This record gives sequence, structure tokens and C-alpha cells, in this order.
Amino acid sequence: MLAAWCDALKLGVKSLLLHKLRAGLAALGIFIGTTAVIWLVAIGEGVSFQAQQQIADLGATNIILRSVVPRNRIVDPENERVKRYGLLRADYERMLTNVPTVVQAVPMRELKRDLRVGDRVSSAVLVGCTDDYRLLNHLSMARGRAFNSRDEEQNVVILADGTASQLFPFQDPIGKSVSIDNDVYTVIGQTAARTASAAVGGSMQSREYNSDAYIPLSTLQLRIGDFVMQRKPGNYTGEVVELSQITLTVRDIADVDVTARIVESLLDKYHEQDDYAVVVPVELLRQAERTRALFNALLVVIAGISLVVGGIGIMNIMLATVTERTREIGIRRAMGATRSKIVQQFIMESIVLTSLGGCLGALCGLLCGPLFRLVRRLLAALSPESVPEILESLEPRIAPWSVVLALVIAIGVGLLFGVYPARQASRLDPIEALRHE
Repeated sequence: MLAAWCDALKLGVKSLLLHKLRAGLAALGIFIGTTAVIWLVAIGEGVSFQAQQQIADLGATNIILRSVVPRNRIVDPENERVKRYGLLRADYERMLTNVPTVVQAVPMRELKRDLRVGDRVSSAVLVGCTDDYRLLNHLSMARGRAFNSRDEEQNVVILADGTASQLFPFQDPIGKSVSIDNDVYTVIGQTAARTASAAVGGSMQSREYNSDAYIPLSTLQLRIGDFVMQRKPGNYTGEVVELSQITLTVRDIADVDVTARIVESLLDKYHEQDDYAVVVPVELLRQAERTRALFNALLVVIAGISLVVGGIGIMNIMLATVTERTREIGIRRAMGATRSKIVQQFIMESIVLTSLGGCLGALCGLLCGPLFRLVRRLLAALSPESVPEILESLEPRIAPWSVVLALVIAIGVGLLFGVYPARQASRLDPIEALRHE
């Protein structure tokens, strides 16, 4: 049996070599389809991995509470122009004392401020926090030191890399003075540069850590306070927000969902308006994984259509080959070849075509990463502005299952679309075939 298939393979290869261009064009369709499956899945995996890494950076055991502007805000009875909303310091205390699964709570308050050094001005996000916030967000120190207990209510500031570069482009900022509003702060540290990452405010949004400035939370409460005034011509409005965010960390990932429900019930009990958002990164991670699976399935279907189209092309060529080789088939039948032998020959030719195209397509598919990086470098060399931001950090990730799937589909297409021409060839009457010119 094996010898018969080997003979059919040799005969099939010889027949295909007689028409190299036609065989090459037939294999090209399978080559393109196989490459498309691997490349599309690789790029989809890369995008998905990037999104999941952003979510994972938030911490799978974290629960993030954010202050949000409610649709119907409660007006301060003492001043109608002042809107009071958001998380409270009392909420922070309640989370620590009433939720046993919470092992850490990290509060922070952020607002936009101009930092000044002489004539230089940097518009930064001023973040009032503790050193736990820096550790939670994986911010490393490039210079100086982090906050400690002695910095409580002191006028000290840590500059992010971008903010420090704007204010002190040619100097070491450590020990220098920076003006914020009407107060002077001493720079004690500078964080290392970090690429934009995910922040949470009910959705995944980019957070640029390089444009921050950090002061102790107690200092922000003492020097700036909770009230933020917005001036307009002939009018002003104000907002009172105690905390912008509280990040809770639980012991185990299994406690996340239960803890989130407890936290939501506590906040609902003490807040008269919907001025907070509870975001669970682990749930975002699950959603991202589900989206990735659906996305990959869609890409495989799209690329699979290319393989089917290539298979139809192969069937068309094989049918033409049957007509062209009718006399040869008649001679083989007259010399004693059975119908099964004819079927084997034509199916083998079809499988050789698809296997050749599939293997070359798989090899090209494995080069997705290097070719993608080469194209990105060429675009950057020609014009840095022509490279989309998403492509700068995107890295295709070859999924082994996509290579196997592409090859299986390619060979399966060859088998499927080779059966009909093979059966047509085997059914030819030997006498009529010998008369064919």
C-alpha cells in the first residue's frame, strides 16, 4: 500500500514538473492563504498581548475605585457654584477596617498644575500620594530618593522624567526648587522614563506617567486642599474632591469578585450620587481573552477563505489536466491500471501542490516578526511621522497552533479539491480515452 502511494507521489511530481509555471501558480494561492493565516493571527496575538499586558500592569489582585463626575451632582448648600463629589477619605478608612480581604489600600489625588522654575513652565499632573503609589505603578527612581515618613506635610516633590526634562533640561534637579501655585517645593527625586500605560476611569485609557509630579498626599491636602476653582470671565465654579482614586489589593485572585461586590455595597451605602466607578482589572483581563479568541476565529475564517479560493484554483487546474491527459489515462487503464491507481495519482498531485504551497507559506509566516520590524524601520527612516503610534510598540507573536492549522487546512484543501478531478479521471472509458486527440 505504501509502495503504491510512493509510486503515485513520484509520478505526480514528474507530471507537475512538466508544467512548472502552471503548478507554481496553483501553489501560489495556497502559499498566500497559509501565510495570511499565520500573519493575521500573529498580528492579532500581538495586539491582544499588548492590551492584556496593560491590564496586567494594573494588577490581577487589584480593585480600582475612581472618582467620576456624576450626571446629577449634589450642590453644596453653602455655595451653589461649588460641586461636591467623588471618593472620601472616610471611604479609604472604611475599606481598611470593614473589608477583611483587603491587604493594602493606596489613595491618591491628582489635579493639573503649572510647575515653574524661573522662566520655564511645565504643565503637569500633580499627584498627591504615598510611596506605595510609586511601587504599585512600577515607577523606578532614576535620581534621588522616594518619599518616606519624614516627608509628611513637607514641601517636597518628585518629578517624572518628562517634567524634569522641561524644567531642568541641562541640570540635575535634585535639591533644586520648584514653584507650584504660591508655594516652593524642593526636588528630592526623579522617576525613570516609562512608556504610556493603562489607567482606569471606567475604561482603558492611556496614562502618560512621564508628565507627572508627585508630592506627599498630606502635603497636597495641607497646601492645596480639596477645593478646586475654575475661573471664567465674570464667573467661577468650584469642585470639592477629596480623593481621585483608591487602589485596593486583596490576598488572592479568588477574592477579587467577592471583595468588589462588598466594596460596591459600602460605597452605595455612603454615597447619595453615582460619583464613583469600581473597575476590576481581572475581569477586564477575562474580557480581553474572550475578545482575543473571537478575533482570532474571525481572522482564521478570513484567511481560510483565501485557502478555499486557492483550492478552487487547484481543482480548476486539475480538471484541465484530466482533459489534457485523457490519452495518457487511457493508456494506463489499457495496461492494467485500476481506477484506484488513477485516483491515487491525481489526488497525490493535488496534495503535492497544496503541501508545497503550504510549507513555503508556513516558512514565510514564521518570518512575520523580522519582516514586520524591517518594514517599521524603513517607514521610520523615510518619515518618523508616517509610523502609526500603535505600530511603534506592536510586536507580532507567532501562535504555534496557527502554523499547524494553516498546514492542516492547506493539505485538507488539496485532498478535498483533488478528489473530484481524480474521480472524473478514473471514470474515463479506456477505449474512448485512447481515441482522444
